[in-house]
Amino acid sequence: MQTIDMASTELRELNSMLQSQEGNGGDAEWVIENTRGSHALAVGLNAPIKVTVKGSAGYYCAGMNKEATVHVTGSVGPGVAENMISGSVIVEGDASQYAGATGHGGLLVIKGNASSRCGISMKGVDIVVHGNVGHMSAFMAQSGNLVILGDAGDALGDSLYEARLFVRGSVKSLGADCIEKEMRPEHLELLADLLERAGADASPQEFRRYGSARKLYHFNVDHADEY
Repeated sequence: MQTIDMASTELRELNSMLQSQEGNGGDAEWVIENTRGSHALAVGLNAPIKVTVKGSAGYYCAGMNKEATVHVTGSVGPGVAENMISGSVIVEGDASQYAGATGHGGLLVIKGNASSRCGISMKGVDIVVHGNVGHMSAFMAQSGNLVILGDAGDALGDSLYEARLFVRGSVKSLGADCIEKEMRPEHLELLADLLERAGADASPQEFRRYGSARKLYHFNVDHADEY
């Protein structure tokens, strides 16, 4: 295991070392200390390594992740795990705006709360938030699953496509074209798996499912007033 102290290591050097682990059989586990809220920590990783970020990080932590597991012991700024392809990112604290934005795959777990636009334009990533999410979460979400154990803010799922949204708490309001849907056995099975992988102590039966009414992305002149 390698330990990197950011008090003596520049951010660019750190990311270069982590990115160079692709295919070279190097160290599988890394610990980053003295992060001091640095931005763009552990970005662009492309190997099945484990990275522990001790403390909190600034914006775009673990962006563009592929295969790696990044564990942040504190909170994160805007854009954590943005455009993730695979692997997993776990945040012990809270996350700021647009967590998991545009992610294509992998699993993002936020054990605290997530701010506005969590999962915006998600394209296949799975996101589990143990706390609450802010307004406009899952805006234009195309595929993947957003699981919220707490409450959701205004305009949940506005203009979403085929992403599935599961909420255990209350929803302040639904966005355009987002409706509550039946929770079928396959959804309960899917949700049980996501909750287990995210270390969440909750029953799938406690959740409600939301999805697209499919009136916006198939243009219909009768719905012109809703655009």
